[in-house]
Amino acid sequence: MSANTAAQLDLDAVETYLTENLPGFRGPIELHKFSVGQSNPTFRLTTPSGTYVLRRKPPGVLLKSAHAVDREFRVQKALYETDVPVAKVHLLCEDDDVIGSSFYVMDCIEGRQFDDPRLEELPKEDRREIQDEMCRVLTTIHEVDIDAVGLSDYGPPGNYYERQIKRWAQQYEASKTEHISEMEELSAWLQAHIPEDDGQRTLVHGDYRIDNMLFHPDEPRILAVLDWELSTIGHPYADLAAVIMQWQMPTGNEGRGLAGVDRAAEGLMSDEEFIAAYCARRGIDGIPGFGFYLAFTFFRMGGILQGVLKRAIDGNASNPDRARKLGGFVPRFAKAGLDAARTV
Repeated sequence: MSANTAAQLDLDAVETYLTENLPGFRGPIELHKFSVGQSNPTFRLTTPSGTYVLRRKPPGVLLKSAHAVDREFRVQKALYETDVPVAKVHLLCEDDDVIGSSFYVMDCIEGRQFDDPRLEELPKEDRREIQDEMCRVLTTIHEVDIDAVGLSDYGPPGNYYERQIKRWAQQYEASKTEHISEMEELSAWLQAHIPEDDGQRTLVHGDYRIDNMLFHPDEPRILAVLDWELSTIGHPYADLAAVIMQWQMPTGNEGRGLAGVDRAAEGLMSDEEFIAAYCARRGIDGIPGFGFYLAFTFFRMGGILQGVLKRAIDGNASNPDRARKLGGFVPRFAKAGLDAARTV
């Protein structure tokens, strides 16, 4: 365990708390900090009684409503008995005196994680199956009976995009470190072009992309969808657009997209094929004005990355070097959002 890891988690306090509050838990704990998870620091706890994952709020002064580990805990607990694959959660600690911020503990799922949507580690003939499984699980999320699982109050009523655009405009302003004219223009365009509410009100994940999933070691099957921090009750097309947004980014470690890739030659779905597969599963006859939803997801991600950059500057980032690199993408996301807006 590195000194940096130890500084981010009081291991003795965690062990004492779990011994007292998690039935069957036995120490000692072998600790490993995951490099992923810019928002909420995430740790593997290997113990004689099993392997767990701990997600905590970062230390320091935080933006209002950000890093909602309590919401992550609640939604995964509600979904565990449904067809949506999630890890089993065990306990939520909201007492900041224990380790300095709220945290929760869940099972550690052993599976494959793909960081790059090109899926180059797989044979070409296996890649579409992975993408189709992403599509299947996405529709499963959107078909959850939110009343039956106790999530009807998990998001406020009213137009989802209206409140989300307002929220992320405020979050962006609160974390702004320089003037980015494209973000200002995109924010104004979105506020002026919000579609009428079509009555769809579903659970949405909020950050649905391939690196937030764990797949079966040998099968094209998702074992767990991770990182529910941005989940809420809202409009399903935001999740669908988030997948397409990610794919339109540059390839490589930073963009982790599919821009410029000959997808047919590489055994990958096109944007249009993924959208069509989603619509077929949900019985929807196409999505008019999809560019709005895509522009919205670019704007929201720009706001998220601006917050990541601000935490790096303030010294609260989980991975400071990576946070600064990600923050540098904000103008690119804003420009891509404007490009999507022009298709509407």
